Amino acid sequence: MVAIVDYGVGNLFSLNCSLNAIGAESVVTSDAAVLRRADKIILPGVGAFGDAAKKLRASGLDAVVKEEAEKGKPLLGICLGMQLLLERGFEYGEHSGLGLIKGSIVPIADSISEGLKIPHIGWNSLKFTGEKSPIFKYINDGDFVYFVHSFHGQDCEEGTIATTEYGGTLTAAVARGNIYGCQFHPEKSGKVGLKILKAFCELEA
Repeated sequence: MVAIVDYGVGNLFSLNCSLNAIGAESVVTSDAAVLRRADKIILPGVGAFGDAAKKLRASGLDAVVKEEAEKGKPLLGICLGMQLLLERGFEYGEHSGLGLIKGSIVPIADSISEGLKIPHIGWNSLKFTGEKSPIFKYINDGDFVYFVHSFHGQDCEEGTIATTEYGGTLTAAVARGNIYGCQFHPEKSGKVGLKILKAFCELEA
């Protein structure tokens, strides 16, 4: 079973529908006991880093997510959920993340050509870095996925598994061991996104 963390921030319905579409058993939950029983955890998120981090901590689920991930349970952060996996975010101040992956979340404006629209919205291609990640086993380098973001990961090169180009190189996905994060939205990325979710669901702890 895949548990989708419900902490008041995230596009839970479409994600749950995507998991159902690939035949994965999934549940949207804010229950710590359910997260502990689950085989895998997905941490979604939309909105501002600081607000989401505050809500996650207020729910008490931050500690559960960290504890389960550190035990080896596969964890996938999506969009803002990916950003929360890193050490800190610089959106309207400085805020602490979960610290599961090294790096910071910073404005993409510092990394892209002047004049490009922010947020970075729409389809863009992935460029794999290093050895192909297990969550990309069913897709190819150069495949397109759907982005909606104004911030991205920095100083996380050792954990970066894919980048994308948007007037500069932006972090598209990160990983450390059993912990994965996608800046893009697999649940909005058509067949490619479903293949990524399928690969994640097949991971073993």
